Amino acid sequence: MIAGVDEAGRGPLVGSVVAAAVILDPHNPIDGLNDSKKLTEKKREKLFVEIQEKALAWSIAEANHIEIDELNILQATFLAMRRAVDGLQIQPDKVLVDGNQIPKGISIHCEAIVGGDASHAEISAASILAKVYRDQQMKLLDEKYPLFGFAKHKGYPTKAHFQAIAIHGVVDEHRRSYAPVRRALNIDC
Repeated sequence: MIAGVDEAGRGPLVGSVVAAAVILDPHNPIDGLNDSKKLTEKKREKLFVEIQEKALAWSIAEANHIEIDELNILQATFLAMRRAVDGLQIQPDKVLVDGNQIPKGISIHCEAIVGGDASHAEISAASILAKVYRDQQMKLLDEKYPLFGFAKHKGYPTKAHFQAIAIHGVVDEHRRSYAPVRRALNIDC
C-alpha cells in the first residue's frame, strides 16, 4: 500500500502548516483528483468529503505557528508530515512525498516526487485534504479577526494582508520568524 503526503500553508504569514497522508482504495477510485491548486474551491471541498469517505486511511496533521517559528518552515513542514503519516490507521509499505525532499524520521520507505500532487493520485488526495483543512482554519481565524480578511487571502502575503497588518498590527497566530511580520513588530530581520 502506498500513502501520498503533501502540505499546505508554507507561504502564508499566519497559522499552521498542514500536512495530510492518504492511502487510496484501488477498488473505490475517486474521479477528479489533481493538484489542489488546480481545482476550484467548490471542487476541492467536494473531493475533501469523498476522499475521507473512500480512502482506506487518511490523516491530517499540523505544525502550529509557534513550532514554525521555533523550527523553521521546512522542519515544521516535515514535522507535520511525520505526524500525518504516524496518524494513519493503516501502515503503508511506501510513502510518496510531494516535493524534492523526504522528511527525516519516517521509518517507512519514502520517495520524493517533484510535482507529485499533479501526477500521483495519493499525493493529489493528500494535497486536497491539507488545503481544504487549512482553508477551514483560515475561515475560523477570519471569524476571530474579521478585519484581516483571512478567509479571502488565506494568510498569504497579499496587499490586503499587509494593509491589515499596517492598520491593526499582528495577531497571536502570525509567524514571528517571517520577515514581514518581524518588520511589523520592529524586530531586526
